[in-house]
Amino acid sequence: MGKFDVLVIESDHRRAESVVSALEFLGYRPQRGEDSHEVGATTHAWRAVYVGNVTDVEEAERQFALLGADAAHVMVLLASDSEWVSRLGATSSPFAARVGVIEFPLRYEQLTEALRGQQAQSQAVMRRPELRLVGSSGPMAGVNALVRQVAPFDSSVLVLGESGTGKEMVARAIHDCSPRRDKPFVAINCGAIPAELLESELFGHEKGAFTGAISTRKGRFELAEGGTLFLDEIGDMSLPMQVKLLRVLQERVFERVGSNRTQRCDVRIIAATHRNLEAAIEAGQFRQDLFYRLSVFPLEMPALREHLEDLSELVSEFNQRLARRGLAGVRFSAGAMHAMHGYAWPGNVRELYNLVERLSILYPNSEVRVNDLPEKYRGQQVIEEVRGTALLSLMVGQSSVMSEPMAAVPTDSLVMLPEGGLDLKDHLADIEVGLIRQALDVTGGVVAHAAKLLRMQRTTLVEKLRKYGLQPSLQA
Repeated sequence: MGKFDVLVIESDHRRAESVVSALEFLGYRPQRGEDSHEVGATTHAWRAVYVGNVTDVEEAERQFALLGADAAHVMVLLASDSEWVSRLGATSSPFAARVGVIEFPLRYEQLTEALRGQQAQSQAVMRRPELRLVGSSGPMAGVNALVRQVAPFDSSVLVLGESGTGKEMVARAIHDCSPRRDKPFVAINCGAIPAELLESELFGHEKGAFTGAISTRKGRFELAEGGTLFLDEIGDMSLPMQVKLLRVLQERVFERVGSNRTQRCDVRIIAATHRNLEAAIEAGQFRQDLFYRLSVFPLEMPALREHLEDLSELVSEFNQRLARRGLAGVRFSAGAMHAMHGYAWPGNVRELYNLVERLSILYPNSEVRVNDLPEKYRGQQVIEEVRGTALLSLMVGQSSVMSEPMAAVPTDSLVMLPEGGLDLKDHLADIEVGLIRQALDVTGGVVAHAAKLLRMQRTTLVEKLRKYGLQPSLQA
């Protein structure tokens, strides 16, 4: 069992039972003030207080004092007819910004909205903009909404999705938006640790428990006490370990390997897997009872191919992360972005991040065009930029500028409008940049000769070089 987290101060026994039942249904552990006498860190972690009818002011004061230092941040739920509305809800009250009013007869949805409304204002679950999962597409907006909804509660979450979709990022976002965010977030990959060692990793071991156990060691459950434990690739966990994990989830107790002393734990569990657990259950590879324990709140991460409209935002975010590591950012031309939209991204967001990092090393502070992309990312988009090469080869009369495969591209295909259209201004700019680069290559970087080849004034070419950020070592 977890700690009591909501204090209920209510003299009307019928109302008190209604509030307690509703809070329990929503996943909280309420305790009536009249039943609470000794409050300690091992038994209580106040997140909210409900104040209703108060017939004995002195007794109500005693109960309210049970909040201790937590009174400075807990949510305050007030019955609309409570005598304490004027006291706690007044503008001058330090509780005013954290007050939610409850009407009777009590309705679950009303109580849920009141809790959410106050949680959005309180520091305990304040959602900081930088913690938002990147992406404004429909699928990612849905994921962000689910994170906001589940974060305030201690319900177990099962994050599903293909490898590389960002399941650990979701787990961290849930933790960072929860009341547990000041406590540890501990992650463990259940598939990367041998089955015989996983028990020790999770629960810890005593000195001498097995060969090599030269000292006592805490497990991940102890390290995550009060916070969140993220069990990645839970689908790869062996059946014997699934049994032991199920016991911990059910009873919230465990023993270190080599010890018979039972320890209680208070952690929130978030698990993740790329496997189809229901199929694994049918195949006898995953316990059905554990599945239902973990999937109280299932959350599925979309594959990158399902929200390609977020590519630009993701690239921008990755550039910022790389900058913090000391790497230069990269820009992608419209043609390159269009080509990337046509790629299937089997490695999902992780693959995109790796690509941006690789290109930031190859082309620091430069624009990446289609031909700069690794071949598998170019798709058919490379044909459009080949057109620029073809035009230049005609201008200089050098067929060697084009390779044989490029020369074989039919003229019609070079000017076909891609499916979904394109930004004509950006596309023409890409062609212009390509022609300028190739003219400079052909003339050995002599601006005057390149300008002559491109039938323009040298000063005009210099302006275009500045406009497009092309600053090579050039000769006059």
